[in-house]
Amino acid sequence: MNSRYIKLFLRAAIATAFLSAVADRLGLWPEGLYAWGNWDSFVQSTEAMNPWFPPAIIPAVAFMATALEVVFALCLLIGFKTELFAKLSGYLLLAFALAITFSSNIKGSFDYSVFTAAAAAFALSLLREKHWELDTLIFPNKV
Repeated sequence: MNSRYIKLFLRAAIATAFLSAVADRLGLWPEGLYAWGNWDSFVQSTEAMNPWFPPAIIPAVAFMATALEVVFALCLLIGFKTELFAKLSGYLLLAFALAITFSSNIKGSFDYSVFTAAAAAFALSLLREKHWELDTLIFPNKV
């Protein structure tokens, strides 16, 4: 398979995973198809996964994680600074995996394939050939 299509697939897979998680915590998935189902449950989960943060800032942590997921997903989908946002996505996913691992156990990180997603994001950050990316329109001389 051509690396351009692999890159496109990785962009779409990581972005849609982020957007699906955000849709879940906002209650946009039908009943029975969600992990959290609403914002309050997500904030409680954020608190459980991050016991080292003071409870007063947990809502801000939950909001920041959600905002980053939306921004990273949109940038990956449109191909804006793909290598940068792929790398940042990898770090965010790795932070999620470590939070799950240290707050409960490593099985949750394996079951939700968070390490796999982080590795995919880091791999995407290494693919330099552009394909259907906004960067080719904005920065034509740097492509």
